[in-house]
This record gives sequence, structure tokens and C-alpha cells, in this order.
Amino acid sequence: MDSLAAARRGETSPLSSLLLVVDFQSRLMPAIAGGAEALRNARRLLDAAALLGVPVVWTEENPDGLGSTVPEVAPRPPARAFRKMFFDATREPAIRAAIPTDAEVVVVGCEAHVCVLQTVLGLRASGQPVKVVRDAVASRQPASRDAALARMDRHGAEIVTAEMVAFEWLATADHPHFKDVIGLVK
Repeated sequence: MDSLAAARRGETSPLSSLLLVVDFQSRLMPAIAGGAEALRNARRLLDAAALLGVPVVWTEENPDGLGSTVPEVAPRPPARAFRKMFFDATREPAIRAAIPTDAEVVVVGCEAHVCVLQTVLGLRASGQPVKVVRDAVASRQPASRDAALARMDRHGAEIVTAEMVAFEWLATADHPHFKDVIGLVK
């Protein structure tokens, strides 16, 4: 599938995407409402990304205080999570450099109203196309998550689901990994 044609239709292409996994950290996750669902859907997208060649960037906010990324979605070597102190990951030079300026960034993570929101606003301020995966972001309070999703939408981020992204990455039932991805979303 032609990634330019997909982009013109508003679809996500694996050729132009980057999956950004924000702060699913060990000391944070027990307090997160809907955290298990967000992790499950983030894992589905990580597995689909691995099958389809979509690059992934992980972040960890103050890992000395919040712990490392939980095992369910942790990077597998040689990949690693980028440490950060700014809530907006784009303010960290190493993270900004790891995100190609022409990539469509698909975002999952916690907390939706803090680090996810500020990172998405930073990406949008630089003109980067962003899709926020509604069922793979969470916060301690559902109202905070909902307010963040509405604000990100107002700032031009598309709000999508994990299954939407997976099928847009596939584009066709003829894709060689179609059955594998179907297995991930069931």
C-alpha cells in the first residue's frame, strides 16, 4: 500500500508510523484506573508493530522515583526506554531525535492528562501528526483521562483505538501477517 495515499485518507501506514510508549511504569500502574486494559492494548500494538516493522520508542518519567517500564510492555534488548524528567518527552533532546519529524506518531501510555497530554501537545506544536490510542492510555482518574483526550483532540491529535491502528497498518486481508494480527486483536 502506498503510504502517501493512506495518509491522504487519514489512515495510519506502518511505513510512516512510530509507536510511542509513554511511562507505563511499575510504581505508577497500580494506581491507574483502567491500567490493565491500557496495557493489554498497548501490548497488542507492540506485537503488531514488531510483525509489521513499525519502530517503537519507550519513555520513563523519573525512573528512580516511578520505577522502570512494567514487564508487560517493556522494551526487549537491544531496545531501551529513554529516561526523562520533562513531562513533555519532546523537550528531551535524545527522545526528540529518536522521533523522525516525518513520522506519524501513535501514542499509548500513562498518565493521559500529564505526560501523554504534554508530549502530544509538544508533537502537535511542531506540526507532527499524532494518533492517540484511546484504549491504550489511562490516568489515575477516568475524568482526567477523558479531559485529556478531549483536549488532545482539540489540538489536532486523532483519537483512535488499538484495533483501528492495527487494521490500518495491515491495510488489506491479503497482508502476509493478516492472520497474526487478527490473533492479536481477538
